[in-house]
Amino acid sequence: MLHLLYILAFTAIALVAVSNLIRSLVTISMEAQKVHPSRSAKKGTANNRQQYRSVGKIHPELLDERGQVIEEPLLVMRSVSVEDARQKLDALYDSSPNKNNNDGEE
Repeated sequence: MLHLLYILAFTAIALVAVSNLIRSLVTISMEAQKVHPSRSAKKGTANNRQQYRSVGKIHPELLDERGQVIEEPLLVMRSVSVEDARQKLDALYDSSPNKNNNDGEE
């Protein structure tokens, strides 16, 4: 009898999880199909700000100090060779204030 109760409980939980998954997929696909304002539009105009607000809330990190949308990349990464990285790490280690204490312990 207890086995049947466990099977029914886990079936109910599985159905809820699958329905939430389907609902999330539908929501994401609907948001992906929304028309977003053109990035080539002139920044700072009242019409442009209204377009961005009508699409939905924009994350505060995507806005500058004046509340306008930032169009440049937020993160620029450059590649570093292994030797450069090793030299920088060695320089950090050598300049560490605890380096002198650790040398006597070894």
